[in-house]
Amino acid sequence: MRKYSAILGNLGNTCDRFCGSYKENPSSIEMLKQAGKLDGISGIELVGTWDIRPDNVQKMKTALDNLNFKCVSIIPDLFADKIWRFGSISAKDSEVRQKAMEYLRTMCGVAEKMDCDIINLWPGQDGYDYLFQGNYLDERNWLVENIAKLAGEFPHLKFALEYKPKEPRTHSYMARMADTLLVCLQTGMDNVGVTIDTGHAFMAGENVSESIILAKQAGNKLFHMHFNDNYKAWDDDMIAGSIHSLEYIEMLYWLDKYGYDGWLSMDQYPYREDAVGAISESINWLKAFDKIMVTNRDKITDTIAEGDAVKTSALMRSILIG
Repeated sequence: MRKYSAILGNLGNTCDRFCGSYKENPSSIEMLKQAGKLDGISGIELVGTWDIRPDNVQKMKTALDNLNFKCVSIIPDLFADKIWRFGSISAKDSEVRQKAMEYLRTMCGVAEKMDCDIINLWPGQDGYDYLFQGNYLDERNWLVENIAKLAGEFPHLKFALEYKPKEPRTHSYMARMADTLLVCLQTGMDNVGVTIDTGHAFMAGENVSESIILAKQAGNKLFHMHFNDNYKAWDDDMIAGSIHSLEYIEMLYWLDKYGYDGWLSMDQYPYREDAVGAISESINWLKAFDKIMVTNRDKITDTIAEGDAVKTSALMRSILIG
């Protein structure tokens, strides 16, 4: 049974570097009311500081409980504050690294109070922009050491590392599935795994289905999924399935093969679109793809086993047009 969720902030004002406000930005409580209009979701992800803080935990928990929503993950804000402009848990400045760890410990405490199991960790500023700027050895070591330390302090939480090849830095230290699995394995912690954001994986030139299996082979390291779509050149955060339809069908097939029973969470930036409508469309696409995949599951299995490119093409055509 699929479990659908959405990141709360996607229902608000999603700005870019050209326009700071395409919409009015509602409060977190108002966005939760909008989330209640999303058909089929039973979970919400909250961004630390933006949506959830120590001072409003009880208010947010009550609001989620009233809507029968599970707090799926807390996403600490290690990317939007200028203090992290040169990195957070891998910053050259030891004081910044310490502040990042203190903030993360606070967010872990918030997760405990929200009965939330996952800390979705996207250290978007941890990387570099220019050649001869990054100390690849030390900064990658600090990244691993600090994640391991945090996972050791909060063993009952899952730390799902979200990778992205670039933006806001030109190079991210967790850029691809392989990079991120290496970090997971270097920590030596069972509660450190990966979040696949489909758009980030597309940007990285990955076949998401193969990335799912890489996580399986590394020791069941797929902890969480974010869904959106793009044209592979940038993190456009569009309606899931609106571009890469066939990839999504194969992806759902391999999620089942993996035995993934986690959340399918919508993570998109509907800059100009009606947010409830756009996020609902993502869920509708996934449900439609699931139906197609289940109907054709045996054919897909047989075609993969045979490995004949012509028959694979015929299968894809059959899936698309019958």
